[in-house]
Amino acid sequence: MPDRRPPNEVFLNPGEWFFGSGAIRLRTVLGSCVALVFWHPRRLLGGMCHYLLPQRAVTKQGVLDGRYGNEAFELLLARIQSIKALPTEFRISVFGGGNMFPGLVRSDNDYVGQRNVEQAMRLLDLHQLRCQHFHVEGVGYRTIVFDLANGEIELNYLALK
Repeated sequence: MPDRRPPNEVFLNPGEWFFGSGAIRLRTVLGSCVALVFWHPRRLLGGMCHYLLPQRAVTKQGVLDGRYGNEAFELLLARIQSIKALPTEFRISVFGGGNMFPGLVRSDNDYVGQRNVEQAMRLLDLHQLRCQHFHVEGVGYRTIVFDLANGEIELNYLALK
């Protein structure tokens, strides 16, 4: 069966990120991972990352790795700087951080999803950036579709029972 997705759709797997403009829709599926979405309403461009963990246990020098929240954030900031924009000009959204295994977690603050969300908020605070929209934590999956042509974000949430 042929792939029926529009040719201008980019699916972000865990650890991936994308920044651009035009008729492109970014799509990702989140459980405990977190997606950061940056949208510039005047320049009509933006980006999204999908990270798995807040940060590496041991920091390595060299290439940044989008699997880690602090490094994915730096990748987006570097791209923003490369286009001579200010991060404060962007509308920022945070999604994900779900508890995918509620029966296995002993306390509310002991699951990776919550640590991922805390990292996102810590990074935004550190850079004095405001989160315009967030849909985080809970027990379930999220599908995010971010339209780079107009900045619209479609969120579908499926709660686990």
